[in-house]
Amino acid sequence: MNPTLLEQLNHWNEEDEHQQIVDTLLALPEEDWDYEAISLLGRAYNNLQQYEEALALFHEIADAGQKDPLWHYRMGYAYYHMQRYEEAAKAFARSGELEPGDPDTDLFVEWSLRKAEKQRKQAERLAARKAAGSASHGSSAEGPPFSDAFLSSFWKESDYAQNSYQSEPPTDDLISSIEEELGYKLPASYIALMKHQNGGIPCNTNFPTEEATSWAEDHIAITGILGIGREKRYSLCGDLGSSLMIEEWGYPDIGVVICNCPSAGHDVVMLDYRACGPDGEPEVIHVDQEGDYEITFLAENFEAFIKGLVNDEVFDTSAEDKEADLHKVAHGAFSPLLAELCANATEVESLEQKIRTICTQVVEEKGHFSFHADERSYLMYDVQFWLYTKSYPDTDRAKYLDIYKDMIAFGGEFGQRGYAPSWITSWLDQRMEEGRIIQDHGKLRFTDQAVSELLQQLENF
Repeated sequence: MNPTLLEQLNHWNEEDEHQQIVDTLLALPEEDWDYEAISLLGRAYNNLQQYEEALALFHEIADAGQKDPLWHYRMGYAYYHMQRYEEAAKAFARSGELEPGDPDTDLFVEWSLRKAEKQRKQAERLAARKAAGSASHGSSAEGPPFSDAFLSSFWKESDYAQNSYQSEPPTDDLISSIEEELGYKLPASYIALMKHQNGGIPCNTNFPTEEATSWAEDHIAITGILGIGREKRYSLCGDLGSSLMIEEWGYPDIGVVICNCPSAGHDVVMLDYRACGPDGEPEVIHVDQEGDYEITFLAENFEAFIKGLVNDEVFDTSAEDKEADLHKVAHGAFSPLLAELCANATEVESLEQKIRTICTQVVEEKGHFSFHADERSYLMYDVQFWLYTKSYPDTDRAKYLDIYKDMIAFGGEFGQRGYAPSWITSWLDQRMEEGRIIQDHGKLRFTDQAVSELLQQLENF
């Protein structure tokens, strides 16, 4: 491929101009469609979330890609986001064999294997449920599903709940029209709860899980239960109801969204009718949009879900988590890269201890070790950038965003076990807008004035 074109394509990739890459490559004459061009087009389709198109291209160059770790990685990336986790695990594993030690590849192998096993268990459960029929999965007792004593302490009273969730108890006609609009028969236990109070916020908002979710390792949380109606924004057919979440937010069309979660739309609780059909007794599941709509089984029916909700205090480990993170930042070993960079920085005395002091203040303030958009986090972003570009001045934007994770985010003992890349790009964009970081022939660096100010800040710790 022409070096000038390749440089331009990589620049667009760094700037998230993926459609521009697609348009440019598709306009190339047929004789220029070599292995590299097709690989980069597939990468662009992956980044545009057009995974089927990407996969088709990678298959075209399969013979040439067998010894290329990037080809296997990009195949795995497409498989992963298409929820074909077994194939993703194999592709990432092969990429890791060809190029050992890449932390992103290792993480994708781990995630793919975990999700493949979860997917297998889910398929087995649904198959068993279909074979047994749905009758035995309804209410376990005759009579009302919830006692008066249970209901008397179930709901939390608040103006917000009344304004956003709660409607008058539904009539039979309203229930029928809502069911017709949704295309599913609502569980008797759900209708019984709504006739007591039609939507709202329960006192207990956590549900234990056997598998990790996007919310926590051992539970999910809800912010409210949608009522039967249309008038309240958080009702089944309201402005922010089930249909909107399925039609516009992309949640799977397998049932009814009944609970929203603290993520403001990025995960929900649903009634799942896949095994029972639209007139049967649905299971209750958690669906995580950020995890490619990953499904986690919660309960065999709505009644079991409601009775299984527990209080926040059951999962409150904040005090223990804070103590663990305070010990980590005080005593955890630096990553090899961070240790190397600190050894190269002779301008600041006791630099390692100063970093530990700043990070201790981060934990004291937040209760956990993570960087976001606050003042101390930005100071640590500055420190890491200065340290890295001082030792490796030939650093462009793409290289720095790629290497960032190896300093502290995934830094082992002295690490955060993850990070959100958008925080780093936002910090970098802000520093460039401020003129503190400049780009010289594609390479990034702090200005001399910014370095001087940063060193002065560090002297105060």
